[in-house]
Amino acid sequence: MMKKKSISASKASLVLFLCQMISALDVPLDLLQPPTITQQSPKDYIVDPRENIVIQCEAKGKPPPSFSWTRNGTHFDIDKDAQVTMKPNSGTLVINIMNGGKAEAYEGVYQCTARNERGAAISNNIVIRPSRSPLWTKEKLEPNQVREGDSLVLHCRPPVGLPPPIIFWMDNAFQRLPQSERVSQGLNGDLYFSNVQPEDTREDYICYARFNHTQTIQQKQPISVKVFSMDSLNDTIAANLSDTDIYGAKPVTERQPVLLTPTGSTSTKVELRGNVLLLECIAAGLPTPVIRWIKEGGELPANRTFFENFKKTLKIIDVSEADSGNYKCIARNILGSAHHVISVTVKAAPYWITAPRNLVLSPGEDGTLICRANGNPKPNISWLANGVPIAIAPEDPSRKVDGDTIIFSHVQERSSAVYQCNASNEYGYLLANAFVNVLAEPPRILTPANKLYQVIADSPALLDCAYFGSPKPEIEWFKGVKGSILRGSEYVFHDNGTLEIPVAQKDSTGTYTCVARNELGKIQNEVQLEVKDPTMIIKQPEYKVIQRYGQVSFECIIKHDSTLLPTVIWLKDNDELPDDERFLVGKDNLTIMNVTDKDDGTYTCIVNTTLDSVSASAVLTVVARPNPPFDLELTGQLERSVELSWIPGDENNSPITNFVIEYEDGLHESGVWHYQTEVPGTQTTVQLKLSPYVNYSFRVIAVNEIGRSQPSEPSEQYLTKSANPDENPSNVQGIGSEPDNLVITWESLKGFQSNGPGLQYKVSWRQKDVDDEWTSVIVANVSKYIVSGTPTFVPYEIKVQALNDLGYAPEPSEVIGHSGEDLPMVAPGNVQVHVINSTLAKVHWDPVPLKTVRGHLQGYKVYYWKVQSLSRRSRRHVEKKILTFRGNKTFGMLPGLEPYSSYKLNVRVVNGKGEGPASPDKVFKTPEGVPSSPSFLKITNPTLDSLTLEWGSPTHPNGVLTSYILKFQPINNTHELGPLVEIRIPANESSLILKNLNYSTRYKFYFNAQTSVGSGSQITEEAVTIMDEAMASRQVDIATQGWFIGLMCAVALLILILLIVCFIRRNKGGKYPVKEKEDAHADPEIQPMKEDDGTFGEYSDAEDHKPLKKGSRTPSDRTVKKEDSDDSLVDYGEGVNGQFNEDGSFIGQYSGKKEKEPAEGNESSEAPSPVNAMNSFV
Repeated sequence: MMKKKSISASKASLVLFLCQMISALDVPLDLLQPPTITQQSPKDYIVDPRENIVIQCEAKGKPPPSFSWTRNGTHFDIDKDAQVTMKPNSGTLVINIMNGGKAEAYEGVYQCTARNERGAAISNNIVIRPSRSPLWTKEKLEPNQVREGDSLVLHCRPPVGLPPPIIFWMDNAFQRLPQSERVSQGLNGDLYFSNVQPEDTREDYICYARFNHTQTIQQKQPISVKVFSMDSLNDTIAANLSDTDIYGAKPVTERQPVLLTPTGSTSTKVELRGNVLLLECIAAGLPTPVIRWIKEGGELPANRTFFENFKKTLKIIDVSEADSGNYKCIARNILGSAHHVISVTVKAAPYWITAPRNLVLSPGEDGTLICRANGNPKPNISWLANGVPIAIAPEDPSRKVDGDTIIFSHVQERSSAVYQCNASNEYGYLLANAFVNVLAEPPRILTPANKLYQVIADSPALLDCAYFGSPKPEIEWFKGVKGSILRGSEYVFHDNGTLEIPVAQKDSTGTYTCVARNELGKIQNEVQLEVKDPTMIIKQPEYKVIQRYGQVSFECIIKHDSTLLPTVIWLKDNDELPDDERFLVGKDNLTIMNVTDKDDGTYTCIVNTTLDSVSASAVLTVVARPNPPFDLELTGQLERSVELSWIPGDENNSPITNFVIEYEDGLHESGVWHYQTEVPGTQTTVQLKLSPYVNYSFRVIAVNEIGRSQPSEPSEQYLTKSANPDENPSNVQGIGSEPDNLVITWESLKGFQSNGPGLQYKVSWRQKDVDDEWTSVIVANVSKYIVSGTPTFVPYEIKVQALNDLGYAPEPSEVIGHSGEDLPMVAPGNVQVHVINSTLAKVHWDPVPLKTVRGHLQGYKVYYWKVQSLSRRSRRHVEKKILTFRGNKTFGMLPGLEPYSSYKLNVRVVNGKGEGPASPDKVFKTPEGVPSSPSFLKITNPTLDSLTLEWGSPTHPNGVLTSYILKFQPINNTHELGPLVEIRIPANESSLILKNLNYSTRYKFYFNAQTSVGSGSQITEEAVTIMDEAMASRQVDIATQGWFIGLMCAVALLILILLIVCFIRRNKGGKYPVKEKEDAHADPEIQPMKEDDGTFGEYSDAEDHKPLKKGSRTPSDRTVKKEDSDDSLVDYGEGVNGQFNEDGSFIGQYSGKKEKEPAEGNESSEAPSPVNAMNSFV
C-alpha cells in the first residue's frame, strides 16, 4: 500500500484558513491604529499560592498603547502596592508572593485596558483564585463487617479543593487496588462493591486525593473491611448458642440488582454545550449485574460515545443541544433487572456566530460592525466604545447602533475607536474588541518581491499578494512580463490577494505579477512559480513471510524531480527502527539480518522532499515452528483408556496443522518415546486407548508448515492394571536346521504387550496328517525352541501362546512347519539336448520324485562345459558353467555357446540343504558359424604397379575355412572411390602379390574369411604404389640446385622487408597501396589485416590460405574411417621415399576393422602428385 501526501496541499488548507482569518485587512504597524489585545490570562485563573502571580495583558497599536487595570470594578493603583509591578512596554502584572505576599489578598476580578489616541481596548474579566489543597478532617472510622455476598460502599469524602482533586484507592504498599465489574470507584470517589467476597477482607483500603495544581497528595485514614463467610458465621453462631437454639446463618443467596447510585428511579443532569457528559450507574446484586445504556427515543451518538468503568459510566464528548433527552441505565443479572432514567438538559454559554472584526475605512466610506452570538438561554448583546458603555460614550454622528450591529456612514478620522461587544447569559459571557480605523493610504504590497514558490505537479499552487491600502485596493494578477490579466475557472482569487491555481501543471511554471490599485495609487509585485515532478515509489516494499533467524529485504526504489533532494526514512509500526545492527538501511532497501519474533510488524518507507512526501508500507510476518504445548492433564482414567488435554503454545504466525501424541513406558522402556496418535490442530483433547501393565507418560508435539515444535513437558504418569495378554507372538515359523530337528521361532511380545508380569510362552507341536496328540512346553520370555529327534522333512502343526501371571492369551492360530532337510537322493533322468543353432541349445530332463528331494524343491542346476573345438582338435582348460532353473521346471536354454565345438552337461536337483547327485554326462556338438576377421593384414613391397599382401588366419574360425575374399578400389585426389575389384583366394594361402596397378595411386583393401556358413567380419587397409623414379630424381635435382635455393631466399627476404615497411607506415597512419585501396573502396568489411591470422586481407590468394592437410592416422582400434582415408599422396610431403618404412610398409600404419561393404564407383583413379605438377612446369 502506498500513501502520498503533498506538503503543498497541506499548506493550502492552512493558507486558506489564514485567508479567512485576515480577510479584514491587517494594518501595518507603521500606520496609526487603535490598540488590539494580543495576549491575556484566562477568565478563570487559578494560581499556585506558593508562586508569584502573573496576570498577562499584551497589546499592539500605533502609537504604542498605555495600560491600566481595574480590580473588582475599581481602578487598581499598582504604584501604591510594593508587591505589584508592571512589565516594561507591557500591561502584564507581576504580584510578588514569594517575598512575603499572600495570594489570598489578591483574589478578585481584574481587567486590563490598553489605550492610545485612537481608542481603548479592554481584556476579559480575569478571576484570580489561589488553589487550595486542604487536609482531611480527622474522623474515627469503624471497621466494616459485612456478610459474604452483600453490597458495600466505602466513602472517600475528600476535602473540597480548588480545583477539585483526583481520587484513587491504594493499599499500604502504594499499590492500586484492583477493580472489576464487581468492585469499582464511582465518579464521586467512593469505592463500590456490588457484592463482597472473602478475599475482600483487608485493613488497608486507603483513599488518596491528588491536587495537581499544587502537586500534593492527601491520604485518608485506612478503612478496614472484614467479610464473614457463611461457614465461619455458622460456626460462630453455634458456639454462642445453646443446644436448644435452632438458629443458623442462611447460606449465600443470590440477589437481583439494586442501584447503589444514583438512587431512586429518575434523576436530572445539566451539562453545558461542548463539555463532556458523564452519566453513572452502579448496582448491587449477586451474581454481579451487567450495565447497559440506551437513550429513550433515539440512538447514542456515534463516534462520540464511550463506555468506562466496566460500562458503569457513559461518556459523551462535545455535547450539543441535540444530546438532551432521557438516558436509561439497566442493571441485569440472572434474577432480574433494575433501571434508572437520567433526564439530561444541555445548556449553552454564549458562543459566536459572527464575531466583530476590525474595520479599516477611508474618510467618507461606510461600514458595519456585526456581533452575533447564540446560547441557551439566548445571550444579551451590549456594546461599549473604548471600554465605556456606548450609551454614555461620546457621541459620533457617523455611528448608529442597531441591536447586534453598528452602522457607520461617511466616517471621518475622528471616528476611529475600539468597540467592545459583550454577549452574556447565566452560564458565561463573550467579549470581543474590534476597532474602526479611518485612514487614507495608497496601496502597498507586503509580500516580498520575487518570492519563489515551488509546488508539485497536480497539486494546488498558492501565490501570496498580501496588501494594504485605504480605501481597500483592487487586486489583479498577470502571468509573464506582457501577459494578459488572469481570469477563468482555472484560477481562484481570494479576498486577501492570494492567487490559487487549483491544479498546477508543468506549464504553470513562470513569473506572476500582482497589481494592487486604489484611488490613491497603484503598485505591483512579481513572484516566481516552479512546478516540480512528483516523487514516486516505483518499486514498493512487498509483503514478506520469513522464518525466524532468516534474512529479509524490503525494496523502496524511488523516482523524483532532479532538482529535489529526497531523504528516505524507514519506520517500524509507525515508529523509528530499533537501534540494532541487524537492521541495514541501504540506498534502495532495508535488510534485516537474523530475523527474530520482535521484528514482526509493518515497515514503512517514507520519502520526503521539501515539497512532498510519499510512503509505502509492507507487513513482515515472522514464522517459526510452534512453541511446545503445555499444561498437559489426564482425566477420565479407565483401565483401557484416558483423556489427555493440553493448551497449545504460540503458533508463531503459522497455523498449527496437527498435534502428535507420544508415550513413554516407564515400566519397560524408560526414556524411549513411541508414537501414539495424532489429531488435527483445532483439537486440544484426545481419548487414548491404553494397554494393561504400562506406566504411561504422554507428551504432545505441535506441527505447522515450518516444522515440529519441541516436545511438551511429560504428563503425569498413569500405571494401568495388569491383565491376561491380548495377543500371541507373531511370525511363528517351524524350520529344521538339521535333518532330525524342528526349530520353532517367533517374534516376542514387546514389554507393553505382556499386559502383566511373568511373561512366558506355551509352545505346542504335532506331526501333520498323523493322529498324534499335541506336545507342549512352557518356556521363558525367549523367541526360539528346538524339537529334536524328528523324521527328516515332515510337516508339523505348530502354535505358540503367550501367558503371564494372570493367565493365558486367546487360543493362537496354527502354522505349518517342516523338520530339517537332507540332500536329495536321486538325479534327474532322461536328459536330452536339442541344438538350436551354433550358439544356443535347449536341454530337457524328467523331474525327480518329490519324496526323494527330502526338502523344499528349489529347482534344478545344469552344469555344462566345452570339451574341445572341432576345427583345431586341441583340448584346453575346462571351465564349467552353471545355470539354475527355479521351481519344478523340466527344461532350460543354454546361451553363449561357441560354434563348431563339443560340449558336455549334467543336471542336478537342488533343495534347501544342497544339491543332489548329478545325472550322467550328456555330449552334444554345435554346428559351424561364420569366422572372425583375419588376425592381421599387412601390405608390403610397393612398386610402380604392384603391392604384396600378407595376412593371418582368423582367431576364431568357427568352422572349416573355405576361402578368403579380397576387395579393393582406388582413391583419387578428391577422395572419391574408384571401381571395386573382388578376388577369391584359397583358404590355405597367407599372401598375395597384386600386379597391374596404377603408379602413384592409393588403394583401399577389404579382406575377410569364409566358412560354409558365410563370410566373417572384414578387415580394411590402405596402401600407395610408388612414383616413376626418373621424375622423382628430377624433382630432387631441382630442389638441390644453388640458384633455386638463392631465388627462394631472395623472395623470402623481399616479402619480409615489405611486411616491415607496411607495418611501420600503418602505425604512423601513412598511406600505402593497401591503405589507398581501402580508402578508395571505403568498404567497412575490408580490413587491413585479419585479426585471426595476421595476413593481409586484400592481396592474399584464396588458394594460398588453404590449410595444409595433415597425414592420415589410423585410430588405435585399427579402424580406417572413410573421411580419414581420402587423402592423396601429396598430403604426405615431398618425395616418395619419405612415405614408406624400411620394410616397404606404408607409413600411415593402416589396419583392418569390420566395415560396411564399400560402394562401387566409376571415377578415374588418376591422382595428380606434386611431381607431376613440377614436371609440367619444367
